[in-house]
Amino acid sequence: MRKNVHVTPKGENWQVKTANSNKAYRVVDMQKEAIQIAKTVAINNQAELIIHRQNGQIRAKDSYGNDTFPPKG
Repeated sequence: MRKNVHVTPKGENWQVKTANSNKAYRVVDMQKEAIQIAKTVAINNQAELIIHRQNGQIRAKDSYGNDTFPPKG
């Protein structure tokens, strides 16, 4: 089972974590940098990337695995 990769706030910083992990994979200053790191991790693991806002709400999702609803065209 592939673990989803999350970009979440951690104080004033941003962390990249996999689902159900107690420890962050990386902690960085900028959300943009965290998203780039998380995207690479998600692609390598064929997982889903979930980006959260500062308040914890989900801002965006992107699938890099077996997408059940791939784009048409």
